[in-house]
Amino acid sequence: MTRPLLVATDLDGTALRTDGTISARTAAAFARVEQAGGTLVFVTGRPPRWMHAVAGAVRHRGLAICANGALVYDLHTEKIVEAHLIAPDILEESVRRLRGHVPGLTFSVEYEGGFAHESDFPLGGWDATALNGTRVGGSTLTSLPCAKLLALHPSMHPDELHRQVHAIVGDIVTATHSSGRALIEMSAYGVTKATGLAALAAGRGIEPGDVLAFGDMPNDLPMLTWAGTSYAVANAHRDVLAAVDHVTAANDEDGVARILEDLF
Repeated sequence: MTRPLLVATDLDGTALRTDGTISARTAAAFARVEQAGGTLVFVTGRPPRWMHAVAGAVRHRGLAICANGALVYDLHTEKIVEAHLIAPDILEESVRRLRGHVPGLTFSVEYEGGFAHESDFPLGGWDATALNGTRVGGSTLTSLPCAKLLALHPSMHPDELHRQVHAIVGDIVTATHSSGRALIEMSAYGVTKATGLAALAAGRGIEPGDVLAFGDMPNDLPMLTWAGTSYAVANAHRDVLAAVDHVTAANDEDGVARILEDLF
């Protein structure tokens, strides 16, 4: 491909190593993009509160599209500059439907500046206090607009849970998943990584054909199919591997950096 005007990459499982770090090689490749006049955008399911280390590693350059397209985050100022949230009435209806059809689900919500979770929502070893988490129950969980509604099942396969969730609430929210756990992430209806990236690109006069995107999980699929050129890392979900134009080396082998080094 010719050198793209915009490079969009997922973080966890794609540009970041399995331990969550950015390798020196990948950080240098990101710097090359901007030094050549390209636009670098991180497009991630992460909430902004998980972006501080990433911002530091790339010297606070560029923008990030967080929470699967719901939030645009300025890495220079570490501030949210745009938000597309789920309204409380939609949250309430989504939780009501899912509770009625999928026994065993527990819920949490990602706000612009923190998160809340039901008391029986397993945090996977996370420190709720350190993450600014608040335990809530009942209608309190759905009382404020949020960037993401998360539903976790203790044993179901993620792909099967996603299929069920989409069938139950796909008319009012957009559901996806991005981990090996049965954890479904729901955004406002129609909000995806692609919508966030398309709006950002349009604001800079950049067409999809001038965009190169990297990803590894189903939440990356809208972005990967929208971009003019798409790459999956070798460790990607099978659906992603089947959908992209090209495959590069795995995240732990600096697959993203290898492509950017050739182009920049």
